[in-house]
Amino acid sequence: MMKRAPTTRGKPFMANFTPVSAAIGGALIGLSAVLLMLLTGRIAGISGIFGGVLNVRSDDRGWRIAFIAGLILAPLIAGAIGYGMAPPKLPANWVVIVAAGLLVGAGTRLGGGCTSGHGICGIGRLSPRSIVATVVFMATAVATVAVTRHMLGG
Repeated sequence: MMKRAPTTRGKPFMANFTPVSAAIGGALIGLSAVLLMLLTGRIAGISGIFGGVLNVRSDDRGWRIAFIAGLILAPLIAGAIGYGMAPPKLPANWVVIVAAGLLVGAGTRLGGGCTSGHGICGIGRLSPRSIVATVVFMATAVATVAVTRHMLGG
């Protein structure tokens, strides 16, 4: 049985609105993207960083592995020291999960980068291509939520 979002008078509301911690997190992400660009000349797009890890001929795999390891270990360490997180809501069907992962990968390849690369770094560099890509990502996300929540009742 799927748990419904909290409601007020029958309308869903945001139960975890934390603007201060969100602003601090956003500032830290921006700072890390700027530092990566200044110190290595690289863009902090996750798909590009991960792609470099998979490239056996890459000579800069060390920092890429450390970056990906940090993405995985940071929430695990935070949970271990008492900062709990809600478990992600995943479909029960593994076929859906695998298909979604493949679609994300194909979209990343087709779009020439991922949401983090275009949205954080590309917009920060005023790249017209990244601005358009981010607008398309966001419009697609809004449409997906509208269809799944309001038309399909999810």
